Amino acid sequence: MDGFFVPMLFYQYINDFTHYLRFEKRYSTLTLRAYESDLGKFSAYLTIHYPEILLPEINHLHLRSWLSSLKECDQKASSINRKISSLSSYFKFLLRKGVVSKNPVSLLHNMRLPERLPQFLKVSETEFLFEELQFEANLKGITERLILELLYTTGIRRAEIINLKESDIEWGMQQIRVWGKGNKERLLPVADSLLDTLRDYIGLKKSENLQTLHLLVLPNGKPLYDKYVYLTVKKYLSQVSTIKKKSPHVLRHTFATHLLNNGASIQAIKELLGHASIAATQVYTHINIDELKKIHKLSHPRG
Repeated sequence: MDGFFVPMLFYQYINDFTHYLRFEKRYSTLTLRAYESDLGKFSAYLTIHYPEILLPEINHLHLRSWLSSLKECDQKASSINRKISSLSSYFKFLLRKGVVSKNPVSLLHNMRLPERLPQFLKVSETEFLFEELQFEANLKGITERLILELLYTTGIRRAEIINLKESDIEWGMQQIRVWGKGNKERLLPVADSLLDTLRDYIGLKKSENLQTLHLLVLPNGKPLYDKYVYLTVKKYLSQVSTIKKKSPHVLRHTFATHLLNNGASIQAIKELLGHASIAATQVYTHINIDELKKIHKLSHPRG
């Protein structure tokens, strides 16, 4: 392993690593960009502070030194934890390739995160969104409404809606096949009314000679992209709610919260969201406590 200098860490193996993440792990474009940014920043830190270090010599103390410098610059705990995750994934990759003999990140611990409850829309706000707001009566307007409706009624992620194909709709079974994180497949139920809208939408694309495998497209027939979905959601949520955050994930949180408030089990919500563990889903039980307080006040003799 002699001769592997730090620059090689990011310039010889980074292409192989991102190829692995994209095609084997099926990570989204946003995640790939984040990983590349994190690794690039660590590379710059090593170049300045440890210019002579060999790749196999990098240990947890070098990593901890970098992370400490980030804390001193008031980096958020969530941002630092993501950088730890990026480095861990990369060193695991290098370990499998035999470039290093150990993963130094294994000796690090994530920072404790402040508890933040997800923001979501009220039922009245979602009703106003879909029943009162006006959308343009063309491909652009119908696409925008479908973005919102699919995010809210299925709870899918931004990357998942972008990658949806027409072939992912199972019309007879009334469900959509979604490929989530780690290329994990899940099936999501879809209402008859939404299927009818999707059927009309596909017909509209054909009438405009838009030949594409993607389910939702831009007016020019090209696939959706991250910023377009984000700006679409922000545009319409700004018209119905005063909550601070107005990202596509808010509709995913709204999907889960409304299900829980209407009696769905936390396990069922976990499966629908595609969470790897129940711990990620349990945040919604904290949101539900306000609803439980209302029920207790109305229903209990001493409420």
